[in-house]
Amino acid sequence: MTENLPAKTPVDRLKMAIANPTVQEQFRNALAEKSNLFVASLIDLYAGDTHLQKCEPKEVIMEALKAATLDLPINKSLGFAWIIPRHNGKLKRYVPGFQIGWKGIVQLAQRTGQYRHINCGPVYEGELKKTDKLTGELDISGEAASEKTIGFFAYIELMTGFRKASYWTKEKVTAHAIRYNPECKKEGKLVGNWLDQFESRAMSTVLKLLISKYGIMSVEIASILAADPDEEVSPEDMVRREVEGAANQDFIDIEPERGLATTTAAFRPAEMTDEEKAEIAAMEAANDDQGPGY
Repeated sequence: MTENLPAKTPVDRLKMAIANPTVQEQFRNALAEKSNLFVASLIDLYAGDTHLQKCEPKEVIMEALKAATLDLPINKSLGFAWIIPRHNGKLKRYVPGFQIGWKGIVQLAQRTGQYRHINCGPVYEGELKKTDKLTGELDISGEAASEKTIGFFAYIELMTGFRKASYWTKEKVTAHAIRYNPECKKEGKLVGNWLDQFESRAMSTVLKLLISKYGIMSVEIASILAADPDEEVSPEDMVRREVEGAANQDFIDIEPERGLATTTAAFRPAEMTDEEKAEIAAMEAANDDQGPGY
């Protein structure tokens, strides 16, 4: 008589899925000797999150592989990237989703070698002195009057010298999350990771949108931003921005006396000589002599 075996726990199911040779190979290909540590952190993450345990282990592994491919840790306390369980109304179950944090964005941006400075953070009451809507300049050199957060800033400076800053009020960030994040939109308020990690998520949002508009993006950054459920940026927009970012931004100024002319007037034909005019008149007369059937 066969004894009834105890049902496997969600963590046991995850470990069995990870033990698959194909999965093991994928983690090794992405992380080499660091793969074992990453897998251990994935198991710890899964074991400590009851909502994540409601997700299919194979789906959790697929989202974890996205972080592994980018070489970003998924430990919640580090803030580089998260695997967030989201309830899918159509499937009527929880589905995991990869979410990059502001630290992860900084890491990917640094790897491009195109950024001299990149920073983001909270702005406290009293620090904001002015923002210039025309130039985008931001002055937050004031002394903090309290620990009350009134907004968030992001700043980038490229190796070319181009620099850009962005400032969002706390209210603007909150409204953005409620508008674009599926869970927050459904509840009409901040919930889940947005509620638990508001400051980190706010910094990530402001920095992501600044880079997507004005920064230089690698393929990794573009793909992450295009797939972000909290942003209004479409994949088509990301492709367009990638093309624009890769295009030659240098203007070519060719002086008329040295090469091609720069005005349409310079392309007007020169005045014909009397001999040329007489030759054309003779050709037209000959054509007239041939009659309408010519």
